[in-house]
Amino acid sequence: MTILSGTKNTVFLWVLLLLSCGNSSKRAPAVGELIKTAEKAQTIPNIIVAANRTKKYLSLLQDKQVGIVANQTSVIFKTTINSQKTSDNYVHLVDSLLAHGVHIKKVFAPEHGFRGQADAGETIADGIDTKTGLPLISLYGKNKKPSSEQLKDIDIVLFDIQDVGVRFYTYIATLQLVMEACALNNIPVIVLDRPNPNGRYIDGPTMKSEHTSFLGMTPIPLVYGLTIGEYATLINEEGWLQDGLKVDLTIIPLKNYTHQSTYSLAIRPSPNLPNDLSIALYPSLGFFEGTYINAGRGTENQFQRYGASFLDSTAYGFSYTPMPNFGAKYPKEKGKICYGEDLSAQKKPDRIQLKWLLDAYANSIDQSLFFNTSSFTKHAGTEELQQQIEAGMSEEAIRKTWQKDLNAFEQLRKKYALYD
Repeated sequence: MTILSGTKNTVFLWVLLLLSCGNSSKRAPAVGELIKTAEKAQTIPNIIVAANRTKKYLSLLQDKQVGIVANQTSVIFKTTINSQKTSDNYVHLVDSLLAHGVHIKKVFAPEHGFRGQADAGETIADGIDTKTGLPLISLYGKNKKPSSEQLKDIDIVLFDIQDVGVRFYTYIATLQLVMEACALNNIPVIVLDRPNPNGRYIDGPTMKSEHTSFLGMTPIPLVYGLTIGEYATLINEEGWLQDGLKVDLTIIPLKNYTHQSTYSLAIRPSPNLPNDLSIALYPSLGFFEGTYINAGRGTENQFQRYGASFLDSTAYGFSYTPMPNFGAKYPKEKGKICYGEDLSAQKKPDRIQLKWLLDAYANSIDQSLFFNTSSFTKHAGTEELQQQIEAGMSEEAIRKTWQKDLNAFEQLRKKYALYD
């Protein structure tokens, strides 16, 4: 396994920028003042994603037939200052590679499709990308793992997708199945790393092997505190690929990133994660995906509210009505008045919050209709969480049952953390 490294960031670019700006008729600020201003302005690190580090990987693609696993988040930023990542400030990785003469043979697309337009769980068909004319192979259609036939004319696979660091977010399952397929067919894999916006902590129940599914393929906590590149290294080195296989893996790392870095995503990673708050609340509100509670799908505040028509209206001062929209053609409780809680003013939590799940269960008119048991178990990765909620355990009591597994995973995680 290969990891290509970089150097640390400084504030001097900011100092030069500040020196060059302003009205010359006014007193020029002292250098000390400029440095303080620059340091204050740069509270968000100048994080450089691996896709931007083209010198690290273009040579590895030279004269190769390349397969690329990508979606709408697979972009190269024209500037690397996080706060300036607007829609006119990036170019898609595929377009950049083609401009550099890289021979892209085909594009493999995960859940939500290559352009990120499909609903959660919606089947994606193979096709042709209208912009580039490249063949699109769906990894969320008739197969989720590339077949030997689909890989037979590929020399190397490049993987670049923005993850959010939550076990049931399916991009890491796609990564694992791609790595397995490439290992079986002796094809090297390059992962272009990207920040984990929930990478500053680990938390939640650890998945049990008997509940392996596309919503969880490895025995990791719900929030696992690794970038997608670190996770790829973990599953490769720990023998978690099919039959203990290992793939020829190269990680192109981030520059100027730590797991405590604040990182704002320029592009929504999937249709129902529209902003930083929804991404931060997703580990907590994602549990509702395994219940009959609506978690904001069918509104413009996805994963920033929850509610249902069968919650006790007297317990809440907030209601809303989900209707079909982008990313949610068939939202739960469509057209019904949902009583619940608005979380749009919440601060980003530093751990999973179970209080909203416990609150909704306690205020359900008929608790026997609350859980979609099969789905909830897949999301939680264990049967225990539903049993604990039904038994009336408190949040802190439930959290204590996670701790032994979290401590063990933290020791394992340290072996593969590149950015601590």
